[in-house]
Amino acid sequence: AAVWCNVLELCRNMEEVTGAQLIAESLKAQKVEYMFGIVGVPVIEVAMAAQAAGIKYVGMRNEQAACYAASAIGYLTGRPVVVIGGSSDRNQETTGAFQEFPQVEACRLYSKFAARPSSLEAIPSVIEKAARTSMYGRPGACYVDIAGDMVNAKVDRSKVREVSCCPPPPVSLADHDEITKAISVLKTAKAPLIIIGKGAAYGRAETVLKEFVEMSGLPFLPTPMGKGVLPDDHPNCVAAARSRALLQADVVLLLGARLNWILHFGLPPRFNPDVKIIQVELCPEEMGNNVRPAAALLGDINAIVTQLLACVRKEGWKYPSNTEWWSTLKEKIAANAKMSKALALKETLPMNYYTVFHHISQLLPHDCIIVSEGANTMDIGRTMLNNYLPRHRLDAGTFGTMGVGLGFAIAAAALEKSENSGRRVVCVEGDSAFGFSGMEVETMCRYNLPVVLIVVNNNGIYSGMDPKTWKEMAKMGDLTSIAPPVSLLPEARYDEVMTAFGGRGFLVRTVEELRSALQLSLSDWEKPSLLNVLIDPSSDRKQQVIGAFSNIRQ
Repeated sequence: AAVWCNVLELCRNMEEVTGAQLIAESLKAQKVEYMFGIVGVPVIEVAMAAQAAGIKYVGMRNEQAACYAASAIGYLTGRPVVVIGGSSDRNQETTGAFQEFPQVEACRLYSKFAARPSSLEAIPSVIEKAARTSMYGRPGACYVDIAGDMVNAKVDRSKVREVSCCPPPPVSLADHDEITKAISVLKTAKAPLIIIGKGAAYGRAETVLKEFVEMSGLPFLPTPMGKGVLPDDHPNCVAAARSRALLQADVVLLLGARLNWILHFGLPPRFNPDVKIIQVELCPEEMGNNVRPAAALLGDINAIVTQLLACVRKEGWKYPSNTEWWSTLKEKIAANAKMSKALALKETLPMNYYTVFHHISQLLPHDCIIVSEGANTMDIGRTMLNNYLPRHRLDAGTFGTMGVGLGFAIAAAALEKSENSGRRVVCVEGDSAFGFSGMEVETMCRYNLPVVLIVVNNNGIYSGMDPKTWKEMAKMGDLTSIAPPVSLLPEARYDEVMTAFGGRGFLVRTVEELRSALQLSLSDWEKPSLLNVLIDPSSDRKQQVIGAFSNIRQ
């Protein structure tokens, strides 16, 4: 038996392998389970080799959507995002080859690592470095360029050095003195606030963070993709008083979030000018960006919250629940809830955003993954569609990138289908946002991914026009000269796009139609559905009142 095994190993080493096989095997060695893309010369064989190596290949209709899907898988699984791009043959460089372009140089600006293997033998090492770099430190995409003539070129396997899977990212703790300083600052706060960001979700910090919040008694506010790290209905969640919480907090514990535009840069008039920031951050270069922290906790978020928890437990400290700060927050939460409920219960037709989201929220399963993009659709949906589990919300993120929704939904649905988890994927889109990647409904139908798509259709970008007004305007002249730039075709039949590919489509005008269509869609595990929900073109967000800063005394 030993001799026979040695003969098999010898035969394997004498075997010739192609560049495509080496790419696929190297990705599989780095625990890559999914590949999203659009194939064409010269990378068709790479996708075929990936399937042969046990990687699931999802063919998309747009390369942007493929990257969006891959980034969602990376976020949901913690595995790398590596972009593989085909380029012109090496012997044709500088000759004006088909689609010749300095791809590595161009991608270097936008990725953590960009390289082209110098030979077939170098492919496993380059793939490993790309995977490792994408996960270590601040996560980010990496690019590997493959020359066209390398895809089908062959090399003896014995000449290729096998590279094992890179280990998980190293975990670092915060400096002990900074931890002590952070606890001291928290204990002196009259109006403390924890902000839970996407980094807490990606860092799998939910278990220790729940214990820390409940032991410390501190109020918390999730960022859009920090929703669900702790449930939105947790008694310490003050998301419904977001503006008040940000404005009047005197100490903010920033966990896996950054003081960028989403958090108004941490500056007045949306923040207390004297606010003290305790910053928990993985990336040293981000420390102190916009506001210098009172305590700088650099390292792994899970490990750092564990450090903070140990100190709170040792000292037996807990923020009192009967403070003026808690009273202020609860008062504002109640007032905002009352205002939203009044809008939600309006019975006028067409429906408004709040009515639509009110009824959607009543029907969605607590464990569903919610994908959301759009302007008002995403902003209002964030406040009304609760998340109860970590990494169960995917949205347009820091860049506010429109078009991500369907790619995100496809990735989440492919993962859920593979794991047979029984969780639904619900993608809530504005009509403008849907237009960016709408053809991906064919991808959903092709792979039988039972995504429930809800297009909140107001006939435009931010706002639109009703059909009657549109027809009257069209009589006045050339629409390219007079139609508002934000307008889209009134009552466009997005539902028929889905039915054209074999999915379910529903045109929804009333609450009864909405509830019936959504219940039917959620019960169907065989095919995707699209609800085209027509709302008032002038529907908007409720007015926000940002008060002046006032001191809160304990």
